Amino acid sequence: MEQVILVDENDNPIGFEEKLKAHQNGGKLHRAFSILVFNSEGKLLIQRRASTKYHSPGLWANTCCSHPRPGEELIDAAHRRLKEECGFDTDLKEVFSFIYEAQFDNRLTEKELDHVLIGYYDGGVHPNPDEVDEVKWVEVNKLKEDMRHNPKKYAPWFVIIMEKLDLNKFLR
Repeated sequence: MEQVILVDENDNPIGFEEKLKAHQNGGKLHRAFSILVFNSEGKLLIQRRASTKYHSPGLWANTCCSHPRPGEELIDAAHRRLKEECGFDTDLKEVFSFIYEAQFDNRLTEKELDHVLIGYYDGGVHPNPDEVDEVKWVEVNKLKEDMRHNPKKYAPWFVIIMEKLDLNKFLR
């Protein structure tokens, strides 16, 4: 049974909880990460979450996102999940973190301290069908425009990240 790391608002670990239970009954704040991978053309790799996911199925999201396991360093977890979800790995750098809360139609709540990591990659992508229904490289300005007009197509944390991220610092 997969567990997440419960944290306080300063990202200090305060315990562990089974992943699904951490999202029930109003949710418990836990550590998470979101990865954004850009290619040399400045396009961002996004994924449509698998329709079998227990929350946000079928929504478009950033390249990869997940939770570190108890005893696992955040950067190690990020590399592990990038390989598991997208079939590749690349150098990653943390750029900021934030806390958000989102309620879902199935009565689950996402309450995360989300660490945002950036990477660059130009190779092949091999998404895991258990995790990802589809991937595509998108122009960031077109993505942001679509998010303004169709926010419900996107995972709530991804919309927040794109609002907060100063892309001029990261686009090559």
